[in-house]
Amino acid sequence: MRPWLAITAQPSIFRVDWFTPDGLSTWGDGRTFILGTDGYIELRKYVDVAREAQGDHVYLVDQKGEHHFPVHGQVGYPFFGQLILDCLNRTENAMTQAHAFKAAELCIKAQMQAVRIG
Repeated sequence: MRPWLAITAQPSIFRVDWFTPDGLSTWGDGRTFILGTDGYIELRKYVDVAREAQGDHVYLVDQKGEHHFPVHGQVGYPFFGQLILDCLNRTENAMTQAHAFKAAELCIKAQMQAVRIG
């Protein structure tokens, strides 16, 4: 893991692991952690390891306690389906072409300005 300097000049750590043990019931773990000063959020997308084969779990730990939200079937990502339809139908319902180009431009600028620390 290497620390990076985030846009807010706060030290941040980004980590990606591609290792999937043979014993895991799915192709990958798919977890995201968001850490803060008053608590953290953990998202488990594909599997709740050693508990449930069903994915889509949100865990929130804050000053009031530990909270678990099973969100399978309650949340979704309609954008991706709409984007595919835009590509097939040459429409701009999910995102305009100008928006897509601006997002790409900002990604390139951010990469060019990234500073590695540590």
